[in-house]
Amino acid sequence: MGQVNTLTDPSAPEGPTGQLVNWVRTLEWDQVPEHVRVRAAHLLLDGIGCALVGAQLPWSRLATDAVLGIEGDGAVPVIGTGRTSTPVGAVLLNSTFIQGFELDDFHPFAPLHSASLVVPALLATTAHLNRPVSGKELLMAAIVGFETGPRIGRALGGTEMLSRGWHSGPVFGGIGTALACGRLRGLNGEQLEDAVGFAATQSAGLMSAQYEAMGKRMQHGFAARNGFYSAALAQSGYTGIDQVLERPYGGFLAVYGEGHRPDASAITRGLGDEWETTAIMVKSWAVMGGLHGVVEAARILRNRLHGRTIEHIDIRVGDVVYHHGWWQPQRPLTAIGAQMNIGYAAAVTLLDGVALPQQFTAERLDADDVWRLLARTHVELDESIDELPPTERFQTHLTLTFSDGSTETASVMAPHGNPRDPVTNHEVVDKFARLVAPVMPADRAAAIQHAFLGLPEVPDVAPLVELLSGPVGRVLD
Repeated sequence: MGQVNTLTDPSAPEGPTGQLVNWVRTLEWDQVPEHVRVRAAHLLLDGIGCALVGAQLPWSRLATDAVLGIEGDGAVPVIGTGRTSTPVGAVLLNSTFIQGFELDDFHPFAPLHSASLVVPALLATTAHLNRPVSGKELLMAAIVGFETGPRIGRALGGTEMLSRGWHSGPVFGGIGTALACGRLRGLNGEQLEDAVGFAATQSAGLMSAQYEAMGKRMQHGFAARNGFYSAALAQSGYTGIDQVLERPYGGFLAVYGEGHRPDASAITRGLGDEWETTAIMVKSWAVMGGLHGVVEAARILRNRLHGRTIEHIDIRVGDVVYHHGWWQPQRPLTAIGAQMNIGYAAAVTLLDGVALPQQFTAERLDADDVWRLLARTHVELDESIDELPPTERFQTHLTLTFSDGSTETASVMAPHGNPRDPVTNHEVVDKFARLVAPVMPADRAAAIQHAFLGLPEVPDVAPLVELLSGPVGRVLD
């Protein structure tokens, strides 16, 4: 493990910022349960699989040309392209690739995409440190990010941020990323506090990006970039905001939680005893996390169609899924809009049985059979769902009415992948294999899988990063 400077304390050790910083800098390998370490390694593998598939998507290639046109070449590999860039350029692009097809992880109670934040920023940090970084160091830093980012989100009400129109992950994900990068750099308490201050003051993200903007796929990249930069600035001695989470005027919780009862105690509640890493949802479908319930419900009902003609589709969901996932779509949808829209997810799954990359090609997005069903779709907000415990708020109720007046209903209370029914580590490995099989040789895929799942035994991650850097094939064109 790298040496951590613990000589300098944060400015207010008993405050939320100070307590969080002190936990990050003093966390030891043996304090993390083995099942959490193993799960963290699988989450990293899942993020890498998403990046390797996302690297050569049409919009990813546009992003690559744009960012490299600004940043130019550098020392950090841009995953799956055979190209390099500056640390900042690589962070932006590698995060954009992970988020490239809505296949990456999702925290259901404090919405953010953890791998898209942590993986790119830590890879850039390892290159910037100019020293060997062990797999243990990388994994511990990732766990710091997995644990702290969601806790900041919980303090702001978690899914409430999405309902208010914030792209929640870019708002609070940069802070966890800064702490992860700061851990890898071995920052002391004062420096980690500075890093949190820098990341907090750069927080932003608007959820209106979901309707059509390619930029939605880069917004976690902005937060990852900010986290990388924040830790680097703090290490240099350039000071940031002290006690930024709790300050009453201009503090993070005061500003982003204004009028919505932020809970500062959530930042450290259960820290080191209850592990957010195990709550992170691994996706099975290429849609935003809140739509997994409708995909599963549609798959259930598809088996009951038996040639009957669908007259109406009625979908009932709670507030966060409704506001994040429903608007009347206009033809044709962009891929990002379709992956966010509950009506499209229901229609295409009823027809095709799955919601995977093939369901979001330009041809499928403008297909008559999909739009005939979309025209018959009604989505209802059921406010009573939001009175239920958080684990039940992503429930989805789908009813089909047929031309003969008969109906079929399927209810999914908690889609597969949520903490009550997690995707297993074995399923994560299977998903990785399926994702990368079309874009790279089997021996390269096996080497990447072996290296990530064996991170604790890796003395230097540089050869692993090289495995990621070579170009990959294209999945859509």
